[in-house]
Amino acid sequence: MSTPIDTAQLIKDMKDAATDIMDKDVTTLRGFSERQITAIAQQSELVALGISSSQITEETREFFLDSIEDMALNFAKTLRGLLIVTIEKVWNALVGVIWKAIEAATGLNLTGSEASA
Repeated sequence: MSTPIDTAQLIKDMKDAATDIMDKDVTTLRGFSERQITAIAQQSELVALGISSSQITEETREFFLDSIEDMALNFAKTLRGLLIVTIEKVWNALVGVIWKAIEAATGLNLTGSEASA
């Protein structure tokens, strides 16, 4: 009952699965990052104008500069989290494709409930 795995097809299927997820998630990441970077740039511009016009004083300058640093740090942390989720989705998709190929070749049930236990 053993059927050989078509490795060329398996490679194609794995690439397709990863690409599908990356295309979807990269679009989401791009939209998120574009909005966040724009907001950070606009905030930086406002702070620079405030410092130049003396509306932001020496006493409050650090507060505003720290808030920009916080925005950048929060952006990086959120982006890191989104990337981790995307990597996990790619990994799950790849394993799913591989398990299906092995199931087809061997008749084993790797994706059923008893396989994940």
